[in-house]
Parts: sequence; C-alpha cells; structure tokens
Amino acid sequence: MNFADKLLSAVERVKNPTVVGLDTRLEYVPKAIVDGYMSECESPVDAACLAIFDFNRMIIDAVCDIVAAVKPQLAYYEMYGPAGFEMFRQTVAYAREKGLLVIADGKRGDIGSTSEAYSSAFLGRTNVSSDDVATFDADALTVNPYVGIDGLAPFIEDCKKYDKGIFVLVKTSNKSSVQVQDLELKNGGRLYEHVARLVAEWGGDLTGSSGYSSVCAVVGATWPEEAVRLREIMPNTIFLVPGYGAQGGGAADAANAFNKDGKGAVVNASRSILCAYMSDRWKGQYSENDFDAAARAEALRMRDDLMDAIAKIK
Repeated sequence: MNFADKLLSAVERVKNPTVVGLDTRLEYVPKAIVDGYMSECESPVDAACLAIFDFNRMIIDAVCDIVAAVKPQLAYYEMYGPAGFEMFRQTVAYAREKGLLVIADGKRGDIGSTSEAYSSAFLGRTNVSSDDVATFDADALTVNPYVGIDGLAPFIEDCKKYDKGIFVLVKTSNKSSVQVQDLELKNGGRLYEHVARLVAEWGGDLTGSSGYSSVCAVVGATWPEEAVRLREIMPNTIFLVPGYGAQGGGAADAANAFNKDGKGAVVNASRSILCAYMSDRWKGQYSENDFDAAARAEALRMRDDLMDAIAKIK
C-alpha cells in the first residue's frame, strides 16, 4: 500500500493525528531504570542505550493503540555511536512490530550517490553479496531539499519501489528558519513557497487512492499563517507538523496545516509526551514509575486538543 494511504488509514483507525517523537534523552528516563543498567554494564554507553531502549519500548507499549506513528530523531541515537545505531534499529523494529508506522527523522540529503546510500539504509535495501538486506527499514524519512532533485530522486525512487515515504523540509518550526526559508525571490514569493511547489511536483507520481502523495512536507506549527498559504500550494501533500507543545505551537496553530475535511496532516510531539510525568499537568497524578501511563494520558489529551481545533476549521 502507498505510504500516504497507510498513514492516513492509520490516523483514521485511531482517530488521532498525533505522532510521538522519540527524541529520547537519558535524563528523561527514570533514575531507577538508568541506575539498574549502570550497575549491570561495564560500559556506561551500553547501559545508557539499554535504559533508553527500555524507556522507548514502554512508551511504545503505552501509545501503540492510540497513535498512528512514532518519529525517532536520529541525533539522539547517533550520539551513542554503534550502540546507539543498534538502539535505533531495535526501536524501529519494535514500533513496527506493535503496528506503528515509523518516521526516521534524519533530515538526510546529499548528491545523488550519497543519497542513494542514505535511502538504501533507511527506506530501501542494501546489497550485500547476492542479497538485498533491509537495514533500518523505516516507513518514512525526513529529507533536506537544498541539493535539489538530484539529491532527492533516490529517495523518491525507493518510495515507489518499497511503498515508503519522505517528508521534505519546507517551513521548519525554529525561529531562525526565516534567515533562509523566508528569503524573497525575484517573483516576489518566498523560498519556502518555491520549495512547496517543487514538493507538489515531485510527489505527482506517488499519489495514492487517498488523493495524497507519499512525498510529504514538514511545516512547523509555529508558523500558522504560512501553513495556510502552504496548504493552498500543496493541497494533496501530507504535512508533518513539529513545534506543538514544548516549542510553543498550540492546537489552533497546528490545525492550519489540515485541509478543510480535517485530513492531510499529522502533528508531532516529543517532550510533552515523553516527559509528561514531570510536567505540572500530570506530576500530581503520575509518579516516575508511571511515566508510560502519563505519556498515554498526555497523548490522549493532545488528541482531544487537536480534534477540537481541527473541527473548527471544517
């Protein structure tokens, strides 16, 4: 099944456009879990990775029936070296085993041959002797469009071949994105608008039965007015919306990324869900030992928050 169809079908099944970002830092993990592995392992790096994977596994168990996807950010795994890459692989495999789609947040993109290697690692297959092996085998990958179609073509080809997806950076949630993405072009438009038109063009051959393409876009919740404009340019593109919660974006802001039928976007939250047990909202109800239950409660609260806001745009 086309990736866009799979993602929208999963959102419809759980009635929730939330994506849980697994940007897991060691300090998010309860002390008892970390201390237990530190006492068992000779290597503190190995101990950290085991503790984080345990945390990820329990978060996934807590939310797998109420969200459509998870989005592990590769930086938080790569920082631990080889053990971190293995932790990432195990996290992807476990999430998919639990029926979740996995968006690998790596923001990859380079000249064609290098992008081929990136795509083989995360979306496609790596040829080893006479075998083609799936290594990380995520369902989708975030990519950087700065090098143009030469750099993105390998990802697009693997999307076609393996029913995977990509999320192209269009308007990111960080404040300094305006330094580059808002540059005015000779025609009077903005650079992010030009990238949006390219995304719509690149995704034409990957449109599924849902009417949406597997070439998707990243559009931050912190730019609600820009999201309205981008939705006009990319009506058949799924938006991945970061910036909700800890980064300052609210449900009403994120709702601008959706089409009038309430479809076409998924909204990511990381810290607000992973660290819910530490938050003012939930710490009185959940202890450190109940971090997974707190994460579930916050994911459900976020669902209701988003669905209320989306209903107002219809």
